[in-house]
Amino acid sequence: MRETGSYPTLATSESQPWDRLRLLIAERRTEEILPFLNSLAPGESGRAIDRLDDETRAALFRLLPPDAAADVLDTLPDSEAIDLLEDLSASDAAAIVEELPSDEQADLLGQLDEGEAEAILARMESTRATSARRLLSYEPETAGGLMITEYLAYPESGTVADVVTDLRTHGERYADYNVQYAYVTTGDDVLVGVLRVRDLLLARETRPLREIMLRDPLRVRDDTAIEDLNRFFDEHALFGVPVTDPDGRLVGVVRRAAVEEALRQRATRVYLAFSGLVGEEELRSMPVGIRAFRRLSWLSINIVLNVAAASIIAFYQDTLAAVIALAVFLPIISDMSGCSGNQAVAVSIRELTLGLIRPYEFLRVVVKEGLVGIMNGIALGILLGALAFLWKHNIYLSLVVGGALALNTIIAVLIGGLVPLGLKALRLDPALASGPILTTVTDMCGFFLVLSFASVMLPRLT
Repeated sequence: MRETGSYPTLATSESQPWDRLRLLIAERRTEEILPFLNSLAPGESGRAIDRLDDETRAALFRLLPPDAAADVLDTLPDSEAIDLLEDLSASDAAAIVEELPSDEQADLLGQLDEGEAEAILARMESTRATSARRLLSYEPETAGGLMITEYLAYPESGTVADVVTDLRTHGERYADYNVQYAYVTTGDDVLVGVLRVRDLLLARETRPLREIMLRDPLRVRDDTAIEDLNRFFDEHALFGVPVTDPDGRLVGVVRRAAVEEALRQRATRVYLAFSGLVGEEELRSMPVGIRAFRRLSWLSINIVLNVAAASIIAFYQDTLAAVIALAVFLPIISDMSGCSGNQAVAVSIRELTLGLIRPYEFLRVVVKEGLVGIMNGIALGILLGALAFLWKHNIYLSLVVGGALALNTIIAVLIGGLVPLGLKALRLDPALASGPILTTVTDMCGFFLVLSFASVMLPRLT
């Protein structure tokens, strides 16, 4: 018989953590579930939950107390957390969501269908629901969308004793707050100062807050974009900064960690989109049919684009048949040019993400990328031309493939730098569409340049 909280070597039927977890859920041994999850190595609890089927996973969260369920939910990827909330009843989901920090509430509710989110909000405690709705009204990648509403604020008419008494009285509630500072506001919530915990501890209890507060603290507006927030934290060594509305009223606090995490998530979305994984995050725990359809929707577009590029070869098939050596160089020129173009795409997307360039700054990109393209194109063209000469000892073949690679590299770099700007200006996702456009154009241009140059020099190549 196993002892509660101790987990010796498991039998064959429980050889993996998820097997053990599945058994505990099936037998409704609620008091053992959370200790078992806590006993797993970091990351293993999420992996164990991921291996459960939807029904068992939902049963797990119905068994756990809401605060424990919220802690476990926080270990899951957003896509899995969303699926889980959708599998629970609105009342069960609301009980769990209420236990999450305000910014995480907004993140999850914002990704649910509007009807499902509203059903959960309707069953939440009124003040928490009001706070969540306010956060949902902001754009996700702004200070308002990233801020938390769990902060300490006191009226400027108060004293140190008032703050200390409040902290002691509500210590249990504030235990989950990330308290670095307390804020001082006027009667209508306008931010006027910040209190350092050190100053509170050392000051006399009768001392007014207005005498020890730091006046006119740094702040950001609730509509501040994530790029500006990132620059703010680069310039100021702060863990968080108060967020105010246009009238100066304190509405929340945005943390450096939240900004960094949002930028990491954006980078992940860009990477996945650039890899052809469109839509929301894909995990292998998702239904196979959905995953296959989402991938196929991207791949089917690519096959059409590749057929368009291949049509250039069909048009010049006589030239290719006469100089079969060209077939060796076509994929090299296409691939090398594509690599150069992808480098330019990456730089443009990165600069757009950081706010270092605007979608209308085409001339800057042409100048900066054009110079790089010319230098790299010439270098790569000379290298490939030299290799062609060493192989076939034909200087004209060297000129054809070297010249085609040089020109196609310049074209690829310019297109790679400019396409993300154009797509951004059209309010399309640069990461999602830049890759196929670049691949198609570089393939078509590369094939055309090689085969058209070869057609002109055909008598000297055979």
